[in-house]
Amino acid sequence: MSRRDALLLRVAAVWTVVIWAVFVKNQLGDATHSVGFKVVHLSIAAVSVAFAAVIWRIASRSARRASERETAGTAS
Repeated sequence: MSRRDALLLRVAAVWTVVIWAVFVKNQLGDATHSVGFKVVHLSIAAVSVAFAAVIWRIASRSARRASERETAGTAS
């Protein structure tokens, strides 16, 4: 994976976390929705943030490997 692709994945992961953080903050202060609605959406938020963390890790690992390949290519 190229560095550009890894950067795009990291940006998507950060965006996901930001969007869900704002949503959760708004839900906690909202009295118009039921507890069930809040539980379901907070669960979706937790899963989405977990996926974002995995995506970040994959992008970081891939970028690190690409960097190592570039370094090994210039050393020969």
